[in-house]
Amino acid sequence: MVHAPPSTLRIWLIPLSVLGGIALTIFVLTCLIDASLLHDPVHIFWTVVHPNPAAAANTLGNAGEIVAAVLAIAITVVAIIVELASNRYTHRVTELFVAETTNFVVMSFFVVTAVQALWVTMIIDPNGGAAAMPYVSIGITMSMLTVCLLILLPYFNFVFAFLNPVQIVARISTHTLEVIGGTTGELDARKLEASRGVEQLADVAVNAMEHRDKGVSMASVNALKDLVIDYQKIRSTLSPDWFRLDGELAQNPDFVSMDGSSLEEVAARRIWFEMKVLRQYQMIYAEALHGTRDLAYVIAINTRLLAEAAAKTEQLELLHLAMKFFNTYLRAAINAKDVRTAYNVFNQYRLLAEALLDFRKGSYSIEVARYFKYYGLISFSVELPFILETVAYDLCTLNETALDRNAPVIDDLLRIFLRVDKESEGEVQEASLRGVRKAQVKLATYYLVKGDTARARLVYEDMSGEDHTRLASIRDELFGVQSAEYWEITDRGGNFDFLSKERKVQLEEFFSWFVGLPKQKTVFVSQLPAAPGGDPMGIEIEE
Repeated sequence: MVHAPPSTLRIWLIPLSVLGGIALTIFVLTCLIDASLLHDPVHIFWTVVHPNPAAAANTLGNAGEIVAAVLAIAITVVAIIVELASNRYTHRVTELFVAETTNFVVMSFFVVTAVQALWVTMIIDPNGGAAAMPYVSIGITMSMLTVCLLILLPYFNFVFAFLNPVQIVARISTHTLEVIGGTTGELDARKLEASRGVEQLADVAVNAMEHRDKGVSMASVNALKDLVIDYQKIRSTLSPDWFRLDGELAQNPDFVSMDGSSLEEVAARRIWFEMKVLRQYQMIYAEALHGTRDLAYVIAINTRLLAEAAAKTEQLELLHLAMKFFNTYLRAAINAKDVRTAYNVFNQYRLLAEALLDFRKGSYSIEVARYFKYYGLISFSVELPFILETVAYDLCTLNETALDRNAPVIDDLLRIFLRVDKESEGEVQEASLRGVRKAQVKLATYYLVKGDTARARLVYEDMSGEDHTRLASIRDELFGVQSAEYWEITDRGGNFDFLSKERKVQLEEFFSWFVGLPKQKTVFVSQLPAAPGGDPMGIEIEE
């Protein structure tokens, strides 16, 4: 959620009151001092409301030049600031600034004051005496001139607040939503304007990322997510023609490369706007790989939130789309060999699967679990073993959650989990397969703690043909892990291999089913498994 814009009180009223108060105080004090030195003290205050004709004409004659000079300075400074902001974030900044009513009001007031000063100077007759002096015109003109000078600093305050990139993001987002829900203008023009607003929010995110403005990038990414959620609220009120994907909209860069049948499918599913937003997410995500990883994590989080919101409102098309883009994120991370990003994307994908356990009888959770297995094995084949290990522990957690909720897909999830491991194809993969087996053993201990011996037996049967020396070493390592927290800062924070005392008791029970295992050793392991993206590390001391 973007921040609310600064209040009018802070931008205008407080600065204007402070400056006006200071100027008035100084003027009154100096007049009092001067009055105390005169034989007729009242005369100095009389001249304020009845000025000398020559002095008034001279002052107002310069007033027009002063206001024009101040206006020139203001326009120059503002033009430079707006251009810099536009180049740094998005060209939409200039358009929004020019359309802002406050700018028109302030600039118009400067111009009107200059014109007023010129014309009042024309009607002052220095030789006409007090009876011919236009005191009301002079007073109003001096007041307008005073306001012009006092308002300059608050106006700059307004300009800087307006050009705050986070506020620019908020304005683009608000304008886009208003265009979608509006009724004025041609429908095709509104669709193009909505698409343009989404692109500009993405441009702000990418440009800010290039300049290391992480807060602005995240604000833009969050604004896109909020835009989709707000769009779902008004979706049912839109006309059927809104969902057509044709004409100039079909030539948009995010759609023009799509096959004709794909375009027809998007139109039939009425999801071109959601597709547009998630396409921008995909583009930002690709830019963030190996760079601003935090932004890639936020995109994964927001995609999960969109999918969960879609499930709650039965927006199945958006849910399917979000899952497709999760798969796309994983593919991109694996292709880029960005293990840390994949590690965090899997975490968000698993949380989505957990949220969907009770949705449509858990069928979507089964689908996610299959994708986990698929991308885990792909990572295994390209020698990214830690990703497969991450998949195993995530599936372990998903199975535990399914058991806690008594989800109807418990057995389906377990079958998928037990098929994740495969024969070792080298030393690098061996470490990964050990991690898979550890995760399966960990799940078996959870089943035993919950009194589900039958499913624990299924895990045992799957591992019964495993080499006993290897099983014994896995057992000893799991017994040796003492710390629940990983020793480095990670988004997950927990140690994959940690088992509570209650589960270690069941670990001993589970391995007692294997006849002929080597004798258990006491192995104290500093930390296992490896850090995300790194090699397994630990200090083992055998007794």
